[in-house]
Amino acid sequence: MQTPIISLKDVHLSLPSGAGLVYILKEIDLEVLKGETIGLIGPSGSGKSSLLMLMGGLEQASSGTVNILGRDLTRQSEDTLARFRRSHMGIVFQSFHLIPTMTALENVATPLELAGINDAMERAEAELVEVGLTGRTKHYPAQLSGGEQQRVALARAAVLRPEVLLADEPTGNLDGKNGAAIMDMLFALREKYGSTLILVTHDPVLAKRCDRMISLSDGRIVNASEVAA
Repeated sequence: MQTPIISLKDVHLSLPSGAGLVYILKEIDLEVLKGETIGLIGPSGSGKSSLLMLMGGLEQASSGTVNILGRDLTRQSEDTLARFRRSHMGIVFQSFHLIPTMTALENVATPLELAGINDAMERAEAELVEVGLTGRTKHYPAQLSGGEQQRVALARAAVLRPEVLLADEPTGNLDGKNGAAIMDMLFALREKYGSTLILVTHDPVLAKRCDRMISLSDGRIVNASEVAA
């Protein structure tokens, strides 16, 4: 039997507020196999993005275990988590999070350089070509459209051949045409590198492109189903 590369057991997440603790996630149990694509769906405030952040070590569970690629993320320091993400994960957000003072090429090359890869610029340029930005490598984010900026962000997330790709509403700031193009690229890169993909989306059409849809409501998983072929 295949061992899950993502395993969450009895995970809870609560955050303090002026009115006391706010319970974000409750009793989360989830296993994901290598190469699976998972669509996280549910209404706003249901906990989808928080669940994704836990998987990426960007939020700390209040209780339970978050095991990714054999590593319990609940027991790691911030520096260790940052190195772990750099080595094993690619993350794409709704907001592009590009460094404004760097060109598209430099933005994509940065994680390679941090990993000590010698041909960082060459590999970054090849990844930008992969997402259709051949003539835009020297442009700064402010000189790019929203769709182009998200392509840069996607190239940056994929350039280290991540074992896990996390995408949080990656088309949320884009029009329909650009959003569809980004999703095609995301699934193509996932297929090319054999990554496991966790996708947060409000769009049921996008979710149905995944192997499974996980529905959340009020911080709980209320349904987990395979998508019909």
